[in-house]
Amino acid sequence: MKHSTLLRQVLVVACGLAGAGAWASSADSAAEALDGPSLSTFAANLERPWGMEFLPDGRLLVTERPGRLRVISADGLAMSDAVHGVPEVDFRDLGGLLDVRVDPHFAHNRLIYLSFTKAGRGLMAGRNSLTVARARLSEDVTRLEKFKVLFRQTPYVANGENLGGRLAISADGHLFLTVGDRYAPQDRMRAQSLAFYQGKTVRIRTDGVVPADNPFAHRPGARPEIWSLGHRNPQGALVDPRTGLLWTAEHGPQGGDEINIIHKGHNYGWPVVTYGCEYVTCAPIGEGTAHAGMDAPLVHWGPPSIAPSNLIFYSGRQFPQWNGNLFVGAMTGKAVWRIELGGDARAPQVLGREPLFGELGERIRDIRQGPDGGLYLLTDGENARVVRVARQEAAH
Repeated sequence: MKHSTLLRQVLVVACGLAGAGAWASSADSAAEALDGPSLSTFAANLERPWGMEFLPDGRLLVTERPGRLRVISADGLAMSDAVHGVPEVDFRDLGGLLDVRVDPHFAHNRLIYLSFTKAGRGLMAGRNSLTVARARLSEDVTRLEKFKVLFRQTPYVANGENLGGRLAISADGHLFLTVGDRYAPQDRMRAQSLAFYQGKTVRIRTDGVVPADNPFAHRPGARPEIWSLGHRNPQGALVDPRTGLLWTAEHGPQGGDEINIIHKGHNYGWPVVTYGCEYVTCAPIGEGTAHAGMDAPLVHWGPPSIAPSNLIFYSGRQFPQWNGNLFVGAMTGKAVWRIELGGDARAPQVLGREPLFGELGERIRDIRQGPDGGLYLLTDGENARVVRVARQEAAH
């Protein structure tokens, strides 16, 4: 489908959003508008939600940072009480209960994965650890069973910002976690050190075992779980089913937000290179935007920043014109960015990008494709909701 036709179909919800870099269209027809996206509230009254994922039966798991896991019915009309057995979390700054992932074989094993900040005790009081655990969701979805910690960030860290915390699972049984640099300027270079988890992606098996083929598994002094380095605050992650490659969406400082395709053992530059600058002053950071041995992002924004959250590839039936497009939630940008890609899936080219759904005026914390082929947007805040994006004829 040509770009102009594609944009006419989304103007019903994106009118007024097209700016620099967005595609332009001069006409819209009533027939096309009938097939355009319709936005509606699927579920509401969520307190500071962070992650969500659908179960095979269409119900939706949603985390709330204060430490609650909710189950929303497949029709969105009912929300459960908090699931029992969720671990105690360190709910302060940007921490708490973060992401949730459903095991690819959930129908047989009922396993889910959680990321959260765990408070330190004794000498570690006032600090926390980004932690990943696995548990079995009971048949009646009221409690977690057989809880097991798979990964714990050490040493514990005092700063509660730039956590990362997003999970992704590959088809071959690997579990990825994004780990942020924890913000403190004096510790930024930890993102370049293999002795620290800060500023990394990590890769383990879904049972917690460190794979022997991890790039630094046998290097003295390195953390064996590290898969890539040089990240600032990656809050989005997916595994491309076509290639098996990890993709991340990453917060820059003031500007410099990025989409990266993650390769085993590669360095993504922070804080040596960035397209962003210091807050308030916009003073330069590092050595510029390129450095030998450091990968450049596929996409970058800003200044200003959009503060990207999670990302997905769309493959649903409701919007066939969007199949293969990358969708990225934005918090500061209060929109969802659609990115059209072409060429080799392992080294794609960006053909165009545009912000959508800005009329919501809400921070988008997570994004998922539903079993019905619609897009589901998780908003951020004390009284947040799940927004369903569906073709108008399918929304009724």
